[in-house]
Amino acid sequence: MMETFFQAHAFLMEHTSIPVRRSLSDSIDWSYRLIGIKGPRGVGRTTFLLQYAKEHFDVRLRQCLYVNSNSFYFQGRGIVDFASEFVAYGGQVLLIDQAFKLPNWQSQLCECFRRFPYLRIVYTTTSVPEPGAEHSELSRLSRCYVLHGFSFREFINLQTGNDFQPYMLSDLLGNSKHILRTILPKVQPWQYFPDYLHHGYYPFFLENHNFTEALLKAMNMMIEVDILFNKQVELKYLSRIKKLLYLLALDGTSSPNVSRLAEEIGTSRATVMNYLKYLEEARLINMVYKDGDSASGKPTAVMMHDTNMMYAVYSNKISEQQVMETFFVNTLWRHHSIRKGRREGLFRINDMTDICVCEKGRRVKTSPGMILARYNSEVGHDNELPLWLFGFLY
Repeated sequence: MMETFFQAHAFLMEHTSIPVRRSLSDSIDWSYRLIGIKGPRGVGRTTFLLQYAKEHFDVRLRQCLYVNSNSFYFQGRGIVDFASEFVAYGGQVLLIDQAFKLPNWQSQLCECFRRFPYLRIVYTTTSVPEPGAEHSELSRLSRCYVLHGFSFREFINLQTGNDFQPYMLSDLLGNSKHILRTILPKVQPWQYFPDYLHHGYYPFFLENHNFTEALLKAMNMMIEVDILFNKQVELKYLSRIKKLLYLLALDGTSSPNVSRLAEEIGTSRATVMNYLKYLEEARLINMVYKDGDSASGKPTAVMMHDTNMMYAVYSNKISEQQVMETFFVNTLWRHHSIRKGRREGLFRINDMTDICVCEKGRRVKTSPGMILARYNSEVGHDNELPLWLFGFLY
């Protein structure tokens, strides 16, 4: 049976195309013995594992092996026994895709960590944590990293063959003129921006001719598998969660009326708040709060996680302002605190910097230190930055 897995691994190495190198690769300490790669569906977790194997291991030496827990083989035989046999073959690195589908997967990985001191395991799992996962033994033993969809920078690199590197927010705010001088002679990013907003966040746009259909399928799987399976929600409540997501999409970036939502999907306010949390963990929505509000309370704004989802769910009803605010929040939420301001498009970042997302030419009353993130703008000046530039933050 081990021979079958080695042959499948060799086939994948030969036939898998790696169109762009993900920058997360350089942030990981690959020498650590137990590494988790978390992320929502569609962002390229499988390709990320295969990229690592292809970069670092000669398939003929059989030191590294990729396996997918979708294989029925693992339903009859545990990963601990499989790892033991792999080590006996001289294996050094085991890549386990979708590990969360394995029975007792967390305890099995911990057992491997204890029993095989010379084996390194890299596993992928959903962004939706199981109840109590943050206090589990696996969370203490493994080092976890999060894989996101393509940034606009990665999309530009893919489309143009450039190798632009990410910038810190402080660089963008304090040294934008220099950054623009390094980008604009090589490419005109605003020409690629509409395509990115529509279909550039998820890598599978490279493989699928019907991108919207593929994205809707992935979104349904996020709810049907990641949320229901990991949160142990009964199947009979599936339609309520899906309807809630649709209603949130129709409301745009406004503050949710929790009582109305509860009435429309036939549940309680408390359940709606739980569902909102699950949808955010699945990376289907982002929730933004205003200054002083607790993240455990009602959000000031609920928006789709990324602009690709906006077009897939309700493309006929979205405004350009909503699209641009969604893009802006999605570029910043990973590493920064984002709070909603009192005016349209205004956000407070890290409790200190006010940034207003607004169209080129729109008159905006500014305050000292405020930055204007202009869309439909190619370059910036003074306190204005082109909105697309925030897509170079990761």
